[in-house]
Amino acid sequence: MYKVSSPYAEEFIDHEEISSTLEEARRESKNPSRVASILEKAALLKGLSHREAAILMDCDDPATEEKIYALASQIKHQFYGNRIVLFAPLYLSNYCVNGCVYCPYHAKNRTIPRRKLSQEEIAEEVRALIRCGHKRLAVEAGEDPVHNPLDYILESIKTIYSVREGGNSIRRVNVNIAATDVESYRKLKAAGIGTYILFQETYNKEQYQKLHPTGPKSNYAWHTEAMDRAQEGGCDDVGIGVLFGLAGYRYELCGLLMHAEHLEARFGVGPHTISVPRICPADDISVGDFKDALPDDIFRKLVAVLRIAVPYTGMIVSTRESKRMREELLHCGISQISGGSRTSVGGYTTVERHNETAQFDVSDTRPLDEVVRWLLEQDHIPSFCTACYRAGRTGDRFMSLCKSGKISLCCTPNALMTLKEYLMDYASPETRAEGERMIGQSLMDIPEGRTREITIQRLKQIEDGERDFRF
Repeated sequence: MYKVSSPYAEEFIDHEEISSTLEEARRESKNPSRVASILEKAALLKGLSHREAAILMDCDDPATEEKIYALASQIKHQFYGNRIVLFAPLYLSNYCVNGCVYCPYHAKNRTIPRRKLSQEEIAEEVRALIRCGHKRLAVEAGEDPVHNPLDYILESIKTIYSVREGGNSIRRVNVNIAATDVESYRKLKAAGIGTYILFQETYNKEQYQKLHPTGPKSNYAWHTEAMDRAQEGGCDDVGIGVLFGLAGYRYELCGLLMHAEHLEARFGVGPHTISVPRICPADDISVGDFKDALPDDIFRKLVAVLRIAVPYTGMIVSTRESKRMREELLHCGISQISGGSRTSVGGYTTVERHNETAQFDVSDTRPLDEVVRWLLEQDHIPSFCTACYRAGRTGDRFMSLCKSGKISLCCTPNALMTLKEYLMDYASPETRAEGERMIGQSLMDIPEGRTREITIQRLKQIEDGERDFRF
């Protein structure tokens, strides 16, 4: 039975509820008045239910689809402006005891070299990332209680925060590691993590069990209920996602939104981010083995519908996607992207052999400076901001500001100041010229006069060598 506030996975991700939703969507997507009423509700910027989103996803009327894309773009700008947050993944270890059939880290893979970074190697990776201009990392590690125990993750976070390079440092460490217990989440929170990220992979329990035949991750309930335990452990910024292509996309859309609704109902705050990776080639993994792999047009529409349904949530696309696809998705609601990424253990300091331990193939291989310039040329503000996390604006505090629209009063100034830091410390002359143009253009978008004056003053101080201002 479907119970949105239940602590039990099979009740807040109820298979019968999803089946009923998809049946209703097939029927109501052909009803113009119902579709129009859903779009009218979406335009109020309060979001949609999983049932309403499923109807929009099933509607194949070209005029309606154009309205969906236009509304998704409008909503993204309403909540996030033209800012795009940048980050990089940092892979600590590819040792893993799970049997996930879509991931080259699976325990039976004998062709991939196994590697785990020492704390000294982690520090070197972090220095390399800082020299590129990064301020925000997402730590990644396979699940292996012997090679990658929680103490190793905690020590690694401490190492990352301790590194200084050229007067700069990493200011926010997000963590994407296996589901764990409440006490471990408390320790992660105490270590100063930003967002705790865990992808469900697929919400279809039957398919989940086929795809995860062995290892701790094979426990569907333990994995699906992880975000509840994270919240109970104080990690109030959580990031969810599925790996699109593992099961039917309509089912996954419903599951994602039901999970978001559950977190909102039980803890008063939905997911801080939703990631939208889709299956791609890697080592012994072939996309051709997955019948539900998504074509570009369906993927693009999924992103737009998600943005309409959860307007307040950050949406992330990685370098799995090509430059062309990422460019299209930026207009459909994406607000965060990775840049200059390596998806291998030690990939930032051993570039010549970085693919040996990669979790997936990178499609967008451009260095960070090219990504920053590309964003600027499209009139996006590349943001390296970490202010909300460091000012304690997390969980329901962040969401209340975001939903009210007040978060933008500090987001644009913070984005411009972190962009200025990047331009002064790391940018090529071409990128710096584009960035200065963007800063000059965007200062007038700061509505409050005193805030604008302070921002201009701080930009001058950054030019003079000072760093790390924030509202």
